[in-house]
Amino acid sequence: MSVSTASARTTSTRRLYSSRPGLYETMIGLLRYPQGLTRYFAQADFLRPDLKVLDAGCGTGAATIALHTALAGRHLLPARFHAFDVTPRMLRRFARHLDQHPVVGIELEVADALDLGTLPAGWWDYDLIISSAMLEYLPKADLAAALESLRLRLRPAGTLVVFITRQSPYMVPFIGRWWHANLYDKSELHQAFRQAGFRQLDFQAFPRPYRYLNWWGHVVVARL
Repeated sequence: MSVSTASARTTSTRRLYSSRPGLYETMIGLLRYPQGLTRYFAQADFLRPDLKVLDAGCGTGAATIALHTALAGRHLLPARFHAFDVTPRMLRRFARHLDQHPVVGIELEVADALDLGTLPAGWWDYDLIISSAMLEYLPKADLAAALESLRLRLRPAGTLVVFITRQSPYMVPFIGRWWHANLYDKSELHQAFRQAGFRQLDFQAFPRPYRYLNWWGHVVVARL
């Protein structure tokens, strides 16, 4: 993928989410996606105290807030959170949410998943990186490179958790056309994660009562 094509895709995504932040939050609210994320994290085996976490493509903060809630529910705080997104308007909404749902020690930055070199110098060595409904907005040809960039920011025993849209006829009209995102089947994701250098992959699922979210997307847990 050429630099100009990738830049155009980034600009398109930024424009899309700059024009629809309220619609996006309404949609995930109706689907109870934040609650599904919280329940998923609450039963995850990779949580522990004093995690250093990166939310890659954080949007308005649903995944970070869900993870913080799950950690608090299991008495596993404190944790340190970094989060970036390519759309400044989404980050501003995230910052407003933090006024209502305080998360101690969180830092927000504007950055592109295809150019993580713009992140602050200390944004390395993460125990956990999460990415929710972001990577499908990258060109498919760049998915493995983006995953590799995230892998390089993990500690040796770190974990990457990706929530990404599933390839299915149900998702084509809504996510594919309306939200202009790519859709992935398991074989494509296996290939991309392997190319990125991950050796351990586990396809997991949203638990009850949020199993319907599995019709939307994959939950991929990757380790080195």
